[in-house]
Amino acid sequence: MTDPATLGVVLTGGLARRMGGGDKASIRLGSTSILERTLERLRPQCALLIINANGDGARFAASRLPVAADSVPDFAGPLAGILAALDWAADHAPDIAWVASVPGDSPFLPRDLVARLHRARADADARIAVASSGGKVHPVTALWPVALREDLRRALNDGVRRVGEWSARYALATADWRTAPIDPFFNINTPEDAAEAKRLAAQFPEL
Repeated sequence: MTDPATLGVVLTGGLARRMGGGDKASIRLGSTSILERTLERLRPQCALLIINANGDGARFAASRLPVAADSVPDFAGPLAGILAALDWAADHAPDIAWVASVPGDSPFLPRDLVARLHRARADADARIAVASSGGKVHPVTALWPVALREDLRRALNDGVRRVGEWSARYALATADWRTAPIDPFFNINTPEDAAEAKRLAAQFPEL
């Protein structure tokens, strides 16, 4: 069975406070940036790709992808980026009913991410599917129906900010990945994490 057409969104709208600011997606692991690695992994899995970012979108011009900014002010977090992607899909790709979101700071994302999320959702007859590794849930790496965008808008307007708090309102499926030799959802929050990601990328170039 063919998976439904899916829009992929890379969420890069955060402030990266623990990194001292800037775009974590621009960190280079060897010859490529995290964003380049992420797009290379997602492109074969998705019908379309966009980037969620705030500020001057021209800094992503090299990607040649649309940049969707948050419609919710004051850096409301990943939920605002997910809403931006759901709205973009509704406005620009009305035939696409699903959005797969990934953070902009995870350089080792699985190449079967979208297919396995769809499978988990279908098997559980769930509205949302989320990734996990080693039993730990990664709420931002998930599959969302565009049909929930007005529900999400209301939740954000009511002050909901945590992804897990909102997704817990719906039937939720989980797809789990192994953490060896690398956790595919390793994410970079600190300079130390960035150094470790560079070490892992050099040690496991096939990943």
